[in-house]
This record gives sequence, structure tokens and C-alpha cells, in this order.
Amino acid sequence: MMNNESKILKLPSLDYFGSWDTMQKFLEKRGNPLYSIDGDLKLIRSKIKSINNLVSVGGFLDLYKSEIESLDNLVSVGGFLNLHNTKIESLGNLESVGGSLDLISTQIKSLGNLESVGGDLYLLETPIARMYSRDEIREMVDVAGNIFM
Repeated sequence: MMNNESKILKLPSLDYFGSWDTMQKFLEKRGNPLYSIDGDLKLIRSKIKSINNLVSVGGFLDLYKSEIESLDNLVSVGGFLNLHNTKIESLGNLESVGGSLDLISTQIKSLGNLESVGGDLYLLETPIARMYSRDEIREMVDVAGNIFM
């Protein structure tokens, strides 16, 4: 993960701030540091295109049908990660997902730095499913569950 864990601002959950925008204002006042969220982060159908300096989510991260385009600095998600029906093309710096990873109906072309998925990997209706076989994907990523293509 990151060398400087101490420089990561640890936040309890989005509920603590009430909204994504309120949390972003809080972070902006602190110079937009790298940060982590201990709990779950639910941003279904949100208009956000970027999660900025978020490096980890302790629980699940649900971005279903959001306008997210980049996972930026995100390195780990403790629970499931739902990117179903988003414009995401690469997982970038993401290294691990503790639960399942849903990439159905995305434009995903690269798994980036992804090393492990603790549950199932869903790749139906994606460019990457047409580029690689299940075996090739398992060579790239340690998937504990099934790979759906």
C-alpha cells in the first residue's frame, strides 16, 4: 500500500458529513490530503466524475450508474466494489478488492494495478471480456471467486 500511512486522513464515514459535497469542502479546507473512509461509501447515480484523493474504503464502495471516470488514488476497497454501468476505462492504482468487483456494462480496458479480488469478478458486456480469456485474467489477478464474462 502507501509508505506514509500517517499522512492519510482517516474519516469514519460519509454519514458523518451528511453529503459528498460537505465532505469535499472539509477536505478542501485541509489542503485536499490523501484520505480513507472506514465505513461504506454509497454514491449510486451520483454526478461525481472523480473521487480525488481517496486511497481506501474499509467497507463497500458503490458507484453504480454514477458519472465516475477515474478511481484516481484509490488503492483498496475492503468490501465489494460496484462500478456497474459507469464510464470507467481503467482501475488505475487499485490493488485489492476484499469482496466482489462488478464491472458489468463499463468501458473497462485495463485492470491497472489490480492484484486481488476476494469475491467474484463480473466482466459481462465489457471490452476487457473480449480481449482476454478467463485464464488470462486469472494470470493477471488473483480472483478468489468466479469470473463472469
